[in-house]
Amino acid sequence: MNELITSLSASLDTNYSSSQSSSDDQQFVYNLILSRLPQAGKPLSLAAAHHFEQPGKMLRARMVMRGAHLLSVDNAAAVRWAAAVELLHNASLVHDDICDGDKLRRGQQAVWAKFGRHVALTLGDWLIALSFELASEAAQIAKTPKLVTLLARHMATTTAGEAMEFEFDRKNDWDTYLQIAADKTAPLLTAPLQGVAIMALDARAEMVVASYFRYLGKAYQIANDILNFDGKDGAKSVGSDLSRRAPNAVTLSFRNGLAPGKQREFDAWYEAGDNAALADWQIAIRRSDAMVRAGRCMLSILDDAETKAESLSVEIYEVISPVHALLKRVCLNSVKHLKV
Repeated sequence: MNELITSLSASLDTNYSSSQSSSDDQQFVYNLILSRLPQAGKPLSLAAAHHFEQPGKMLRARMVMRGAHLLSVDNAAAVRWAAAVELLHNASLVHDDICDGDKLRRGQQAVWAKFGRHVALTLGDWLIALSFELASEAAQIAKTPKLVTLLARHMATTTAGEAMEFEFDRKNDWDTYLQIAADKTAPLLTAPLQGVAIMALDARAEMVVASYFRYLGKAYQIANDILNFDGKDGAKSVGSDLSRRAPNAVTLSFRNGLAPGKQREFDAWYEAGDNAALADWQIAIRRSDAMVRAGRCMLSILDDAETKAESLSVEIYEVISPVHALLKRVCLNSVKHLKV
């Protein structure tokens, strides 16, 4: 996911560079966030200041402000909504670093590594509260109370997606896998522009954006799964998803294509968690047609995403076009060596 954010940010840099107000907008959002953090001497002030010393790419904020300008959304409301989605994202980063044990974040110590797990946990919770406070302010200015509901729904969806991944069973079907893929990836991209559509009172755009990004999120995740078995997804080892027993479209395609006896053998190995035969199964997967079948599924879903994109307004499409172009390129590159 970090590679996706880096690539999207670079893409937005290129495509949004013509907007003189882009950097100013980003700074306005950042300044608002800083102004609302705990003041010096207050609980969590040091941890909050440390985390936001490096604000990151602020991809979501930039998408919000670009969309707001194109759809003539009130600037004060847009800045608060941009800050809200950025804060919710940063809360998830603080919590994720605790779960994953990652000691570095944006080139400096993660909050938990510097201040301890308890401080990091409470800071993440506090940032969630501030996120909803700013979303509420945006809703009041724009007279669109639905914004708060949207933020809550996306938080719940992302959390559920993570929980489903923890509980994923190798016997789960494609529908379960695709729900996990969409729930993990889509909220990352959907909330900023859905909020803009709500403030612009464009109900149709709100629904289409949500559906579009769920399709695109599914396609991207399958592409990333294929790249994982090619060693091109940024992971430290080829087929690392299989060794971690992480949900993967290629693994699912492989298992579903096995004869009953071989399927029981694979299931027994998978459940045992023993990686002694990992290399053998990785070779078997790469020699099978699992990547081809996963690729065909991905291309079909990508077609659905493109159909949705074609129905968007010119203004909304202008905002999502660099995102769409980049993710489409990732998807097509993942299967260019396969006969799909």
